Order: sequence, then C-alpha cells, then structure tokens
Amino acid sequence: MKRSILVVEDDPVLNHLLVKTLSRAGFDVSAARAWSEARLCLESDAPELVLLDMNLPDARDFGPLAEVAQTRPVIMLTAFGSINQAVEAMRLGAVDYLVKPVNLDELELVIHRALEGSRLRAGDALRTARSTGPAFSPMVGDSPAMRRLWELVQAVADDDVTVMIRGESGAGKELVAQAIHAAGGRRDGHFVAVDCCTLQETLFESELFGHERGAFTGADRRKPGLIEAAAEGTLFLDEIGEIGPVVQAKLLRVLETGRFRRVGATTDLRANVRVVLATNRDLARMVREGKFRADLYYRISAFEVTVPPLRERREDIAALVAHFARRRAGNGPVPVFSPEALGALLAYDWPGNVRELRNVVERALILASRTGVVEPGHLPPLQGLGDDGADGQIRIQGEPSLEEIERHYLADLLQRYDGNRRKVAEVLGVSERTAYRMLARYGYRNRLDLPDA
Repeated sequence: MKRSILVVEDDPVLNHLLVKTLSRAGFDVSAARAWSEARLCLESDAPELVLLDMNLPDARDFGPLAEVAQTRPVIMLTAFGSINQAVEAMRLGAVDYLVKPVNLDELELVIHRALEGSRLRAGDALRTARSTGPAFSPMVGDSPAMRRLWELVQAVADDDVTVMIRGESGAGKELVAQAIHAAGGRRDGHFVAVDCCTLQETLFESELFGHERGAFTGADRRKPGLIEAAAEGTLFLDEIGEIGPVVQAKLLRVLETGRFRRVGATTDLRANVRVVLATNRDLARMVREGKFRADLYYRISAFEVTVPPLRERREDIAALVAHFARRRAGNGPVPVFSPEALGALLAYDWPGNVRELRNVVERALILASRTGVVEPGHLPPLQGLGDDGADGQIRIQGEPSLEEIERHYLADLLQRYDGNRRKVAEVLGVSERTAYRMLARYGYRNRLDLPDA
C-alpha cells in the first residue's frame, strides 16, 4: 500500500516537479496550489504527511502549519530561510524545514524519516480528524442504494456495536466509517484510521496496543498505541483481513472484554473506543481456509454494512462529478461537463469505483481549465468495445501518467494560442524560458510541431 502525501505549493512548475518525483518514488501524491484547496484535500484524501509551502496565495506564515500539524507530520518549504523561521516552524509542530531550491534526494529521505519517526508514534498509519457535528456526511449520492446505506449508518451510529464495512477497493469504505463516527455519540472524539496492510505483524501489534519501555530492542520509552489515541472516539481498522493470527487473537479479546495490554506490560487497560472495520476480501472463505479466526469473524460480522460499487449506482455519477468539480474549484468558478462528456462517464463501468472517477474528473478539469467546459476530448482515451464485445460499455484504457497530462495540457495551450510561447508562459505562470524548456521536452517548439498539425 502506498504512503500518501499532500503537496501544497503555489508555484506550478515546482508543484508538478514534486508530484512527479514523489510519485516515481512510490508515494500516492495529491496536490494543491492554495490553502483553500489543501483543506479540501485534507478532508477527502486524508494524507499521512503534508509538504507545505510557507507563503500561499490565500495563507501566509505559520497559520496553515499550526492548523494541520495537530493531526499529521508537516515538512515546511520556503524560499527565504532563516534561523528564527526554522525555530518557530519546529515549535509549532513541523517535523522538518527545507529551503528552496529543494534537493530532491534529501527531500525523499526527510519524508521517509518523518513517516517512520516520532511524529507518527501514535501509529504508523494514523490519520486523525474531527467531525463538525451530527449532520456531517462525507457520502455523496441519492440513489436508492445510497439511501439504504445512509439509513443503516444512522441506525447504528449511536450504538457502540462493532461495525463491519464491506466493499470493493475505492468504493468509499472509509467515508462510511467517518459518517458512522460523525453521526454518533462519539463525534467529539478522534477518528483514527489504520491501514492494516502497512506494517509487519510484530510492528502492527506494538502500534495498535502500544508498548512498555524495554519490551523489545529499540523500545527506549513507553509508547501509547492507537487504541489509546482513539480514546472516546472511533478506531477504524481498514483491510482487517490482512492481520495475522497473533493480532487477531488480541483484537478478539479487546472486542469481547473491552480491555487490552500494551506489549511488555503486566496489567490491563480499558479500551474506551468504538471499533469499525472494513475489508474487500471474503472473510467467510478465509475462515474456511483457516486464514482467519472463526470466533473473530462471528464477533465482527454481527452488524455489516455493504458499500455498493459505483456501477450499481450510476445515478450518483453526475452528483459525484459535480462534487469533485466544486472541490477543485474552491472559491473560483465551477467547471461544467458537456452532455457528451458526462454521457461517456455514465457509460463506463468504473472498476476502480469512486476513486477512479475522482482521478479521471480531476485530470479532465486540468485539461479544461482554460475553457471551463469539459468535453470528451479532455477525458482519458475512451474506446467502445465494438466487435470485441456486445455490452456497449466504454472502457478507459489505463490511468494517465503525469507526463501524459502535462504533454496534453501543453499541446492544448500551444494550439489555443497559435504557437505563442509568451502567452503559454503567462498562462502557466512561469518565465518564457521555462515555458520553452517545458515545451521542448515534448518536442513542441511551436504549433506546427503538434502531432495533429
């Protein structure tokens, strides 16, 4: 499972460079160029680490740092470094402070250190958020399937019973868990989300339950675990089918008795937490195959909620597209999708579910940023099955790379402004020399170089 990072940088060239570099390094990277946009990404994507520019168009100095450092590690970037700034950034919670131009190799090392270091002692996969009230719901859609799902969420929210959320990858299981938390009596506590795929079993046991000083080599001090971090709130264990037999046994004890013991401890602690779990695996089959404890399975499957795949609620696609467009627009004008573009999205099967739709929509919005209208040509390559199939579905052929997005966007600008590099540079917000280098990278020196010229 990739570690998630949010890049908040207003310079478009540096923003793109950081996204491309970190993506190639194996991270799942989202990006924002303003603090208002970053806030939306923090709510929807729940990144594990934030790379934050000190001076943004709508926020300067340390305001954003103070706001976000409470829940996740932050690495600050600035073009004008000073000792006083560095000291203040660290005092407010930054895990590191880098001066531009950033050495990319150093940045990658700093990120790895931050993700594995002291700022994540409450959990290697910890992501914490507070809800805003009982009416909060991150789920979008009014289809019959979503209405039934919301009825189940409301029915179980105020009960501390353990909830199992089933659904395909990308369907929105964590959003459902957030909705259960936000609609229930523990809404004022923390929502702690843990990806069970990220750690080896021995490390995961320590992260979940905590450990005492001297419990194992390297345990130089007592460390509370995720159960304690989520006290009076909700602990969300994602991909529960990935945990090993030792943790399965200890988790069953927590659910049965409401008590747990730190690694290396001799006394029990009370687990004042509501547990919500999720999986995209067939746990009943895993029980039959001896890969999952039967007693734990029966304990966690007492109340199940199934998140429908997007192909089974196509009537929600238009609402989701509008939601993603509004989120990206922030306070600016909201782009619209032409009937033809929306029709193509409605016809597609979406094997990657809502996550895939979001990625496709965001790509299209980048390419349509100048006109404000998304046309079919702004979507990834679409291809009907034709003679190869009879269901008439439209298939998207793979996910576009960042290079493809940049290449198509530059070609679109060059075509639109009839090869005027100065105008292209103005639109990109870079110098004409930088624009020339970006265009030359793809062989675009003027409009006549474009493939369709």
